[in-house]
Amino acid sequence: MDSTNTNEVAHDFPPFIRVYKDGRVERLLGTETIPPTTDPITGVQSKDITISQETGVSARIYLPKITTNSTQKLPLLIYIHGGAFCIESPFSPHYHNHLNLLVSQANVVAVSIHYRRAPEHPLPIAYDDTWEAMQWAFSHKNSDGLEAWLDEHADFDRVFLAGDSAGATIAHNMVRRVGVDGLEGVKIVGIILVHPYFGNNEPSKFLDYIFPTSTGPDDHRIYPAGDSELSTLGCTKVLVFVAEKDGLNDRGKSYHEVLKKSGWDGTVEIVETEGEDHVFHLFNPNCDKADNLVKRMASFIKEN
Repeated sequence: MDSTNTNEVAHDFPPFIRVYKDGRVERLLGTETIPPTTDPITGVQSKDITISQETGVSARIYLPKITTNSTQKLPLLIYIHGGAFCIESPFSPHYHNHLNLLVSQANVVAVSIHYRRAPEHPLPIAYDDTWEAMQWAFSHKNSDGLEAWLDEHADFDRVFLAGDSAGATIAHNMVRRVGVDGLEGVKIVGIILVHPYFGNNEPSKFLDYIFPTSTGPDDHRIYPAGDSELSTLGCTKVLVFVAEKDGLNDRGKSYHEVLKKSGWDGTVEIVETEGEDHVFHLFNPNCDKADNLVKRMASFIKEN
């Protein structure tokens, strides 16, 4: 085979992916993984489970340090990782360490979802996979599911969703779907959107490529500003984080304003971190501002 042809680039979207004409996809970031652990600092335990053998949808589950013989039920956090819908995973060191810290501070059971990623699996597959994973988690609501950590410790009357960047976009869409379609036996209290990656009025070749069936700015799955069903959002609390130097800053602020004016019967709050860029808390988790962000996420869960 001519190696020149195999290395010919068809699509290049730095710093995320490069797609070659022979169909290969090279991920330029977010490929490192680490195994589940018992974290020596927080005592948080984690383990990996497969949700669908057919699709490969899976999750990393987290359990905070539990007092021996404790029967207290804890809030359930569904976490959806970012990465422009095409890189990263729950098994990345960035996300694993972030969840360890968040689970410890918020005292929650967490399910961090591994959805199939674009471009091999174009949007909206990630949305469908996340919904499937949520339904698997919620199947434990009567304490008779297959996963003991969820059966024994998760409170399905106190469910929260959280995500960063593309994961925040997915989280919003999941709660929107709950509002439109309903959800029996489970109460989603709130969502946390960290630096959400929504579309705006500017053309995006990248979004066109990874979401070829999207209808554009009137597609609520990427563009919530024009969503006629936004007022039905299936929770009562929303917390939005934006970062001052983030190129997506205006999109998070726009979402906050549009949701407030939509007629939705809930409370939305926005927090802006000065002097920081997109998902800074993942890349510099030991800085004071990252610490404050995680503490605010945890307090949002504890207060509600």
